[in-house]
Amino acid sequence: MKENLLELAIHTWMRAESIETAIRRIAPLGYKSLEISGEPERHDTTDIRRLLQEHSIRCFGTVTLMLGERNLLAADSGQRARSVRYVKDCITMVHELGGEEISIVPGTVGKITPDSTPDKEWQWAVDTLKEIYDHGLKSGVKLGIEPINRFETYFINRGDQAIALAEAVGPECGVCLDIFHMNLEETDVHDAIRRAGDRLVDFHVADNNRFAPGMGHFDWVAIVATLKEIGYDGPLSVEFCPPVDRTPADPHPDAIDTDPPDISPEQKKYLEEHGSSMISETFYTSLVETSAKTLLPLL
Repeated sequence: MKENLLELAIHTWMRAESIETAIRRIAPLGYKSLEISGEPERHDTTDIRRLLQEHSIRCFGTVTLMLGERNLLAADSGQRARSVRYVKDCITMVHELGGEEISIVPGTVGKITPDSTPDKEWQWAVDTLKEIYDHGLKSGVKLGIEPINRFETYFINRGDQAIALAEAVGPECGVCLDIFHMNLEETDVHDAIRRAGDRLVDFHVADNNRFAPGMGHFDWVAIVATLKEIGYDGPLSVEFCPPVDRTPADPHPDAIDTDPPDISPEQKKYLEEHGSSMISETFYTSLVETSAKTLLPLL
């Protein structure tokens, strides 16, 4: 077990900005690590490694951005092969940054209708993930299969499903749980954490409304206690994606970014579908700070 049982991390996909900007924001707030967005073609690992060292921040891993045609269980074999190549490239990026984990959503996020029968799609998922798993073992990067809610995928929604898929892939294949999605899909989130046990390699956090931890009704004391109970020694990775209020009832009038930075059309679409708009730097910074204030005293 690591010297420090738990640490605070944050994803970088929620706001389109440079990694340097992200690092400079979190370094004074008690964050210890980053999960860098799954965009290997956009990241210079040599520069990022230097920035991480300068600010005593580490790269824990990455999360796949399963956008567009990325789908490990697609009916088209060529599409599956391209998706495998993408995930392998993400693993290589993590390896070059000294990280240790990749969270994988197997299907396209936002796709809620299947391509084929359950048996065929299961086999496609197992076969593609086994290839990715072998690449991860060689690179020293753990896989964490992540369930997300039924409104974003039809395939893996619950922890038990992710565990079954991980068991089919390999003995060192893990799962990644996200408390926001668990709140929608699990009967008891604490029991789901316990069942994941030693396979839990990453834990994503946002509040029940997908705002920053502390801005909803989750019992963070109880959640962290359950993670400690099972001996989880990974990060709590902050991954908020707050919905933007477009009505006069808006309690956060500074939330919308009126001058968004240059981002890919796919990422813009993803952010708009999850939160309805890009959020401003001021509002984003407040969410990063609130997350730290809520969680750090519990770690």
